[in-house]
Amino acid sequence: MKEILGKAKTVRELLKGVKYSIDYYQREYNWKTKQVHELLNDLSGKFLEEYRPEHERKQVATYPHYFLGSIIISRKDSTSFVVDGQQRLTSLTLLIVLLRNLQRDTEAKVNVDELIVSEHYGDISFNIDVPERESCMRALFEDDAASFDPSDRSESVHNLYDRYIDIEEAFPDELAGEALPYFTDWLLESVHLVEITAYSDADAYTIFETMNDRGLSLTPSDMLKGYVLANMAEERRVVANDRWRARVGALNAAGKDAEPDFFKAWLRSQYAQKIRERKKNALPEDFDRIGTEFHRWVRDAAADVGLLQADDFFRFIDREFEFYSRCYLLCIAASETLTEGLEPVYYNARTGFTLQYMLSLAPLRPDDSDETIRQKLWLVGRFVDILLTWRIWNYRSIAYSTMQYAMFLVMRDIRGLDTAALARELHRRLREEKETFTKLSDYHTGNGLTMHQQNRNHIHRILARMTDFVETKSGLDSRYDEYVRERGRNRYEVEHILANKFDRHRNEFDNEHAFAEQRNRLGGLLLLPKSFNASYGAKTYDVKREHYFGQNLLAQSLHERAYELNAGFNQFIRECGLPFEPHATFGQAELDARQELYTQLAQQVWNPDSLLERVRA
Repeated sequence: MKEILGKAKTVRELLKGVKYSIDYYQREYNWKTKQVHELLNDLSGKFLEEYRPEHERKQVATYPHYFLGSIIISRKDSTSFVVDGQQRLTSLTLLIVLLRNLQRDTEAKVNVDELIVSEHYGDISFNIDVPERESCMRALFEDDAASFDPSDRSESVHNLYDRYIDIEEAFPDELAGEALPYFTDWLLESVHLVEITAYSDADAYTIFETMNDRGLSLTPSDMLKGYVLANMAEERRVVANDRWRARVGALNAAGKDAEPDFFKAWLRSQYAQKIRERKKNALPEDFDRIGTEFHRWVRDAAADVGLLQADDFFRFIDREFEFYSRCYLLCIAASETLTEGLEPVYYNARTGFTLQYMLSLAPLRPDDSDETIRQKLWLVGRFVDILLTWRIWNYRSIAYSTMQYAMFLVMRDIRGLDTAALARELHRRLREEKETFTKLSDYHTGNGLTMHQQNRNHIHRILARMTDFVETKSGLDSRYDEYVRERGRNRYEVEHILANKFDRHRNEFDNEHAFAEQRNRLGGLLLLPKSFNASYGAKTYDVKREHYFGQNLLAQSLHERAYELNAGFNQFIRECGLPFEPHATFGQAELDARQELYTQLAQQVWNPDSLLERVRA
């Protein structure tokens, strides 16, 4: 083996002015939403433990450091090839690109360009040098993600684009203001990785295999199992061990991280009483310890968990582990496939809101019937669905770090409730919310909900829900899955009713900026197939309106023929009392009317009273 170098580096040292290549056989970037959310949550959470608004920026140098793992490099012909760690390097780069874009209009900027690109004779190239990603990275770097179409691209490029959008949507509000340069400084100077460099592929892969394959390290769940089995009667251990192995096998079959994620969700949902305060030197509490060392926490909190005698340890596996793992797997399945009676779980999963799983388990009890389990899961999912939509409507973050404390309080308060009490408690909490569809939404823009680059995916999902609601209430089959499909030529996109042609509307709008803001209002948007947008997006309204009639019912409602001989739709309008009406022309007045229609429609789609109606039905 030739020389091997290992060196701890800050993010700045690792990325500044350095070119990394990735061999063609190892090129895929395949992180999913969950992984980038975890990275962002870990980094932001660590930073916010120390940050205070009254600090001077130079105090960031005294903040605790954070270790992000190692990367393995094969150095060949003066080129650094990433053997292990490209997922983290790529995701870090996406985060830094976002930080660059968020700083565009701020005075206190941290220059991060050299960590993303290198410039020679006026041409820029990206420091993670993969040719197929270049056009996507350029669009993101120039803060023009909306112009990039990831369709018909490789899986890596799709993931690259989608993960940037995930990071953009999940970026915590607490970091987006005055804290932004502080966080950027801390990320670049206080987050470390170990770079291990070998000078041949053979040596690099030997290191990789040694670090990943040698030995059989015990996982936290392995150590928890050992502790529980050791404390029960010997004659019961075989039965308990078989039960454990079967449940763990089912969890592992559900996904790579399903096993540890389940233990965290289960133990938090049933036992966590406190959560760490966000202040300097605050100690980790139940909630936090379960998230990092649940096996040790169970041992230390055995009495609180009810593990006092040998029979208790057997019950812990035979009854509680069995029950909650089965319910967790039901949630996972419902999050992946639209399931009758558990629809809210699916809707929430599409937002990437992982906190719903611990909330879902909180009210469940091992003696609940299957019907009661599903009823409780629906109620919790519906509560989350309404709350998230209200926050999105009012331009509030739904990121894990922003929502964690509030969801902890809900989880603690709904623990073990029966269905009627659960519905009442969740309904009460929603009624106490100040930001709904009507109270604050007009405050931010003066025009109600408006689409912008950071919320466009959320707007897509809101339009999909409203469109599906109108159609199913009119007697048609649900097409929600079709409307939110992310890939393929037949996927749906947000359509602007007003084409991007300011000259056509000079008589109604003072300037191009005002026109752009107005055409992005929710009432001026539809959900239509990508092929339609490509063919008709720039045409005049009178031309597009004729083609809208052949699309979904929400689009059809702009045309008078939608109301002719359509008994289901007309009955829906009578029953719901919504102000549907056709529009022969479409300008400011029609846009205002459509905005009001959508607001009233949203109030029905996400009605808190549905929680109480569910338990009365």
